[in-house]
Amino acid sequence: QVQLVESGGGLVQPGGSLRLSCAASGSIFSINAMGWYRQAPGKQRELVARISSSGSTDYADYADSLKGRFTISRDNDKNTVYLQMNSLKPEDTAVYYCYVLQKVGVYWGQGTQVTVSS
Repeated sequence: QVQLVESGGGLVQPGGSLRLSCAASGSIFSINAMGWYRQAPGKQRELVARISSSGSTDYADYADSLKGRFTISRDNDKNTVYLQMNSLKPEDTAVYYCYVLQKVGVYWGQGTQVTVSS
């Protein structure tokens, strides 16, 4: 089994920043990709960003609407993925879920609440 522990969510004012972290532990063998989804009230879960590695090169994908404000990164030694969120807007309010994709399946974190409000 794989356990994912997320941290870094909270309440922030519009225009502010937050950094989410997600540490994976347990049966980690070969991670194909790590990333973040989010789900706002009454909406479907949507991809925020994902990152995969090939050798020493990381490849990142973002939701088009978030490019330029959000940055995903990864520490392979710590099996941890980060999401730096800048210039936050009220519409970024959601529960953010991290995931790990391995050959044997996908594992999800419990979610962390991000609320952007004045």
